[in-house]
Amino acid sequence: MQTRRNFIGNVATGIGSLAAGGVLSANERLRIGVIGVGERGTQLAREAMACPGVELAAFADVYARRLTDAAGIAPGAGMHADYRSLLDDQSINAVIIATPQHLHAEPFVAALESGKHVYVEKAMALTVEEAKGMRAAYEKAGQRAVQVGHQWCSSGQVADGRNYLGSGLVGKVTAIHAHMFRNTPRGKAQWQRPVYPDMTPETVAWKGFLGSAPERDFDPDRLVNWRLFWDYSGGNVHENMSHQIAFWHKTMGLAIPHSATMTGGVHLWRDGREVPDTMHVSLQYSGGARGEDILFSWDSGFGNSQPGVSEEALGTDGTIVRSQQIRYIPQKVNRPEASELMGRTITQPRAHMQDFVDAIRTGKETTCPFGLGYAVSVACRMAVLSYWSGRTVHWDPATEEIV
Repeated sequence: MQTRRNFIGNVATGIGSLAAGGVLSANERLRIGVIGVGERGTQLAREAMACPGVELAAFADVYARRLTDAAGIAPGAGMHADYRSLLDDQSINAVIIATPQHLHAEPFVAALESGKHVYVEKAMALTVEEAKGMRAAYEKAGQRAVQVGHQWCSSGQVADGRNYLGSGLVGKVTAIHAHMFRNTPRGKAQWQRPVYPDMTPETVAWKGFLGSAPERDFDPDRLVNWRLFWDYSGGNVHENMSHQIAFWHKTMGLAIPHSATMTGGVHLWRDGREVPDTMHVSLQYSGGARGEDILFSWDSGFGNSQPGVSEEALGTDGTIVRSQQIRYIPQKVNRPEASELMGRTITQPRAHMQDFVDAIRTGKETTCPFGLGYAVSVACRMAVLSYWSGRTVHWDPATEEIV
């Protein structure tokens, strides 16, 4: 394992002929850097490599072992303990940001300022202040592709859902019921990951991990189990509710909800985690592309997998049920002759990453553009602030603040 001197000093920049940013032709090679090479970053790196004409040019991570592992994915790629040195490489056209949630905003802004296109994992921002700063950078950057990592927005289910809604078969939608439940073997806590002996101050750039979070002494548990702590994570609201509301924001043209209420707590895994393992969120939406008032309710827990992951959009004339598949179920009271329909639109492999690559090459808008990611981030933050305060919170569109 590398020493700290080798780790911090191991900065290699690739050499390429393309300038950062800008629209690339189909024949030009797209060089991508990955910031954050944990489990998700590694998966996204492999997806990017599978897209035609893409080269993984560099990796950045605060933990030396992850860079060592990343070298096996793309031998010869540059390795960086500090993402800023990766961004200095002007031959890199785009970056994938797959860091813990509290570290999304800073590299996002810096990447756009360096002229690069950005794929940023969900939820896009941890706080409203971060989301606003990211918006300012995005608006200033001009023609830069931004893809937020809500991959269901690139699913064929979006087209099927829109077809059901547009056909008039569903009628007026008043509520969406959503669920996200998991279970683990007895004694194995959800999200709890092992701390390895080589997670030491010599192999971890601890200040890089903390970022703008409160100063703390080195703690490898927080490094690897960051999802459990409010300083770095929005809990399962930001992890999974964000995906589920993003799908309906995309499909129904929803905007930021006007109010949010969240209840719950740590009911099962009392292992030092701060974020709840059992929770309920209610979001009130008004208007949107269809002009409907909608109550979005979401239940989640880590002690039983039976409800699974699903949503039901409840309309006066029918229901859209979405899980592994999407289908329409008629309300016979209003459509007695209608039949159940199954979704037919295919989702291509690595569709979300390929869409990002295509947007860079063509200049088109991504399937999960900045505005959608912004609205989802605010909705998630509203839920978290409601949980903390023990009351319903509201969005003030005039001041763009949660009150």
